[in-house]
Amino acid sequence: MNGVSVVHRARPALLLLVASAIVVFAGQRISTQSLTYSSGQDVSPAFEGWEQNDDGSFNLVFGYMNRNWQEEIDVPVGPENNIMPGGPDQGQPTHLLPRRNRFMFRVHVPKDFGEKEMVWTLTTHGKVNKAYATLRTDYRIENIDIMSETGALGAGTSNPEIRADKPPVIEIEGMRTLTVKVGQPLTLTATVTDDGVPRSRGGFGAGAPAGAAAGAPGGGRGGRGGPGAGAAAPGVGDAAAAPPAAPPAARGPVVPAPPSRITVGKSLGLHAAWFVWRGEGKVTFTPDQIDVWEDTREGANGPWAPRWQNPRPPVDGQWVSQAIFSEPGTYILRLRADDGALTTDDDVTVRVTP
Repeated sequence: MNGVSVVHRARPALLLLVASAIVVFAGQRISTQSLTYSSGQDVSPAFEGWEQNDDGSFNLVFGYMNRNWQEEIDVPVGPENNIMPGGPDQGQPTHLLPRRNRFMFRVHVPKDFGEKEMVWTLTTHGKVNKAYATLRTDYRIENIDIMSETGALGAGTSNPEIRADKPPVIEIEGMRTLTVKVGQPLTLTATVTDDGVPRSRGGFGAGAPAGAAAGAPGGGRGGRGGPGAGAAAPGVGDAAAAPPAAPPAARGPVVPAPPSRITVGKSLGLHAAWFVWRGEGKVTFTPDQIDVWEDTREGANGPWAPRWQNPRPPVDGQWVSQAIFSEPGTYILRLRADDGALTTDDDVTVRVTP
């Protein structure tokens, strides 16, 4: 009898405990969502770590975190966007993409850099943020660290094949400095070769062989700085030379909330995408470019989105895109070639006239 009464007394208490847990969980979810913004938030520069070169010199590697999911912010080089000492211009971006952008560029320093410090100062929406770069031993990074941080490896996993991965190589076509008028299409062409590592987990572009071409399917969104973007033929792009109809990346259904993950995950396989590195006007790419920033939302067009797959490479082996500029000025367009684990970047300067 006592045993039965104890059970009946415990059940309301248990229900109350479960209900309380649900309320607390719901409150945490609402609180977390309240910290997500489309615009109006600041951008924090990030020091990702340092690499040592064969000649004994070093690369200081930077990225950033834009706290907005949609707003892209322009900050010209100067008092509000500078890297010192040696700056203010050390090749940093002035057009800041949404959310987390890892391993975006490198600043070369000599082998006697020693205990010096380099600081990237960035002011956005009235808030000043700084990233401090040093050669502290625990900040040293290698390719395996980049693979892990960007999500190419599962939590705590690795294998000999992926550890031997080499970044893609981009073959440039045309000149590095181009001229085009506002509203007139500029054709961009590039060939990307890779060692076929890592192999895709499925979908288009699985296990792209060495020498296979890939390119920039059109607007996309952390990365590496290095040579290799493809540019158009000299001068103004030919509006009649429309890019081939590259199929969009395969996407899952769009859902309002991202899935829960232990670590950031990334689809493997070779792809490439153009994006704006510097320049304040709107640039429209055709076809739409794969995102180079970590868009983890379901249905997003990028390798961090759940169930996203690489687009099928063009039959002729060349990836061709067009860019249209809304305003005059000088722009830097960057092409990022990404095999899912390591990346290679290169830039094209475009002078846009009225």
